[in-house]
Amino acid sequence: MTVSEIVEKRGNSRENLIQILHDIQDVSGDNSLHKDKIEELSKLMDLNVADIVGTASFYTMFSLVPRGKHIIRLCDSPPCYIMGSDNILEALEKKLGIKMGATTEDGMFTLEPTSCLGVCGVAPALMIDEEVYGNLTNEKVNGIIDGIRAG
Repeated sequence: MTVSEIVEKRGNSRENLIQILHDIQDVSGDNSLHKDKIEELSKLMDLNVADIVGTASFYTMFSLVPRGKHIIRLCDSPPCYIMGSDNILEALEKKLGIKMGATTEDGMFTLEPTSCLGVCGVAPALMIDEEVYGNLTNEKVNGIIDGIRAG
């Protein structure tokens, strides 16, 4: 889907910008917003490039740099930290072979922090793409990653 098709589908209105950016990022192939697509969107919607970039950079769900096929967001809120999210981070970094903020060499996963997923009752928690996982243990994390890799 092209940028113009996305704008046509969502409607050429500033109030639709966030959903349009989500759609553009979803079809990017690398979970990011590319400069040329932002410039095209700017012309189509008659918005300043800086306004679009400002909006995209404000929200953690958007990225201006390429990311993995699957985005892992580990909650680092106080409840998750108290319940062991630091141990889960260690398990993820070991399993994936990357540090927080990095992408695996195969481009499969990007590991990012998030301030709260709103599921404190099942802390520690993480979200992979749109799915939330709670009551995490090192073993559970390894199984989740293995399951995603297996398809």
